[in-house]
Amino acid sequence: MAVYEHTYQAYTGALTPAWSRFLIIPRHTYREVFRSKFFTGFFALCFACPLVMMILIYLGHNVGALAIMKLQVANLVPIDAFFFRTLLTVQGLFGFVLTVLVGPMLISRDLANNGLPLYLSRPFSRAEYLLGKASVLVILLSSITWLPGLLLFLFQCYLEAGWFTENYWIGFAILVSGLTWSLILPLLSLALSAWVKWRLAAGAALFGLMIIPNVIGLLINDLFNTCWGNLINLVVLMQTITDGLFRQWNSLGMNASMVLPVWGAWLGLIGFGLFCLLMLTRKVRAYEVIA
Repeated sequence: MAVYEHTYQAYTGALTPAWSRFLIIPRHTYREVFRSKFFTGFFALCFACPLVMMILIYLGHNVGALAIMKLQVANLVPIDAFFFRTLLTVQGLFGFVLTVLVGPMLISRDLANNGLPLYLSRPFSRAEYLLGKASVLVILLSSITWLPGLLLFLFQCYLEAGWFTENYWIGFAILVSGLTWSLILPLLSLALSAWVKWRLAAGAALFGLMIIPNVIGLLINDLFNTCWGNLINLVVLMQTITDGLFRQWNSLGMNASMVLPVWGAWLGLIGFGLFCLLMLTRKVRAYEVIA
C-alpha cells in the first residue's frame, strides 16, 4: 500500500522471545530432512544399540526372564564403564554418519543462493544464525549419544541399589564425552559447509579429515618418536579424552611413548574448535567482497 495513505499498522501479535529465535532454523530444517525416508530410517536405526543395551541391563536384574531363556547372570555382559564406553563408541559412529548426511547442506545452500542477507537483514544476528545452524546437529547428535547413555545409566542405578555410589563418575563421563562429540562435529561440519559449497565435496572432505590427518599424525610420530603428531588427529583426540573420562587408558593400543596426555588432547580439541569458529566467522557474512 502507498505510504501516503497512512493506513498501515504495526504488528500487534505475539513476539518470539529473543533468546529462542535461533530455534526457527532447526524447526524448519527438521521438516526437510525428515521428509527423506532414508534419513528417517537411519535415524531410527541409531536407537538399535541403546535398545539392545537396555534389554541387557534389564535381563541382568530379572531372574525370571533369565530362567525362561536358560541364561545365567555370569553369561551376560557386565554393566560397567566398558559397557557404557562401547555404547558411546557405537553411537559416535552413527553420529558421524548422521553429520555427513545433514551437515554439508546447512550453510552451503545459503551461501550459494545468497541467502545470508535475507537472514541478517532481520533482527537476527550472525551469532544467532550460526547457533541455529549448529543446533540442528547438536540436538540430533545429543539425542543419539549422551542422552540415551544417561537414560541407560539411570536405568541401571534404578535396578541395582548402591550401584550409583560406586559408579557415579560413569554418568559424568557419558555426559562430557557425548556432549563434546556433539559439539565438535557440528563445528567441523559447518566450517566445511561454509567453505565447500558443493554438498558432495563437503561430505567427502569430512571423511577425508577423519582419515588424512591420521596418516600424517602417524608419520610425524614415527619420524620424531613423539606423541604430539596426534594433535591433528581428531579421532585420537576424542579417544584420548574418552579414555581419561572412563578411566580406560590407551584403548587404541598405541605404544606408551605415543600416547597423548589427556590435557594435551583437551588443548588440541579446544584449538580445533576455535579454528573452526574462525573459519566460520570469516566466511559467514551478509555480503562477500570479490577482489
